[in-house]
Amino acid sequence: MKFLRPDYIQHNPLIADGSVALGQYFGQVTRDHERARVVVHKIIAVGDYVFAHVNFLNLLTDDPADTGIAGVDIYKFDEDGLATEHWETLQLVGNPANSAPWVAPNIPRANPQGMF
Repeated sequence: MKFLRPDYIQHNPLIADGSVALGQYFGQVTRDHERARVVVHKIIAVGDYVFAHVNFLNLLTDDPADTGIAGVDIYKFDEDGLATEHWETLQLVGNPANSAPWVAPNIPRANPQGMF
């Protein structure tokens, strides 16, 4: 992978360390789920770190109505501009009637903003 060090450290427990493992993981996801994609909403760089606010759509399903998994990916970069380490936080994306599906079903949205 072009922007990762080969010894890239991965903190997602589902993906092994290394750039090759990351490519294999997402290669399998795209083979299993034709609709899989990542929509990037914001990118913020501070010093050696880059934060990406994203929506992973159809990562786990082929449902065309999938609302996705919101994520904030945190990457640490070296002096050569290569990612050395990755952390993330993930949250299921709801809809106005079911805004927090990870908490309980059918909790209405308390504000009009949405997650992105």
